[in-house]
Amino acid sequence: MNNDLDPLRLDQASVRRAFERAAATFDAASVLHREVSARMAERLGIVRLAPTSILDAGCGTGEALGELHARYPGAGLLGIDFAFRMISAARARAPARSEHARSLLARLAGSYRDPPIARPQFVCGDLIRLPFRAGSVDLVWSNLVLQWVNDPAEAFAEFHRVLATGGLLSFTTLGPDTLRELRSAFASVDPAVHVHRFIDMHDVGDMLVHAGFADPVMDVETLTLTYADGQSLMRELKALGASNSAAARRRGLTGTRRWAAALTALDRFRSGGRLPASFEVVYGHAWKPEPRRAADGRDIVHFRRPARR
Repeated sequence: MNNDLDPLRLDQASVRRAFERAAATFDAASVLHREVSARMAERLGIVRLAPTSILDAGCGTGEALGELHARYPGAGLLGIDFAFRMISAARARAPARSEHARSLLARLAGSYRDPPIARPQFVCGDLIRLPFRAGSVDLVWSNLVLQWVNDPAEAFAEFHRVLATGGLLSFTTLGPDTLRELRSAFASVDPAVHVHRFIDMHDVGDMLVHAGFADPVMDVETLTLTYADGQSLMRELKALGASNSAAARRRGLTGTRRWAAALTALDRFRSGGRLPASFEVVYGHAWKPEPRRAADGRDIVHFRRPARR
């Protein structure tokens, strides 16, 4: 299939531009992100983990790092995002950097090892090419970011690489029923792609296993936000950077007539005077197990002496 016609494929340059523009408006509009982040944090409460280094993969403006610092006060914190203005906003929110904080980046890059620190550091970079050495973090946290990656399997492979053995990946993404009302409304107007297609939870689980993760746990729930009208929904999506960046999207303007028809179709979903917008949230976590093969392909056999009685 031509990649430009694939409804799952995103125009990554368009995605980056949308998030660059949204850096100043993201926090005020991020109701869903904050709620999902809080639910992710609750799930960490049942996990036995004492990380010394944490990576927020797709950190946006850095809000989740406050929660992670509160939960793991001794851990070194690092955020990465591919939108430079998001990183700039995260830096402005974080405490001033120190010489010890800068040493975390050097440690992750493999230069030397320092005791972990709690002040966050930030890098502008891509999730599918993380600029950190293998086995350098204990927890990878990624909230509502993977739906913006063309091939999440590549991101999972990178998460697996940078995690230390015994490390945990905790993430959320969006499933196929996300914005089903908006998708249906636009589908009644024309056949163009107006709303992204999202990957099913079971396919995400398969990607985790293929990347080498163990004991994956997946679950899904639908959260519904309501709006006064269709324009309010579209304004919030734009403020979040969630614009239509599908590679198969129509490149011209939608047009006044088609836009009005789509809003009329969307209004049929109105209930109790409000318009609903559904978000299918996929939660997942998985562990990096001990390796089974050496770098040269030979199997690793572990011999453990039984405990004396």
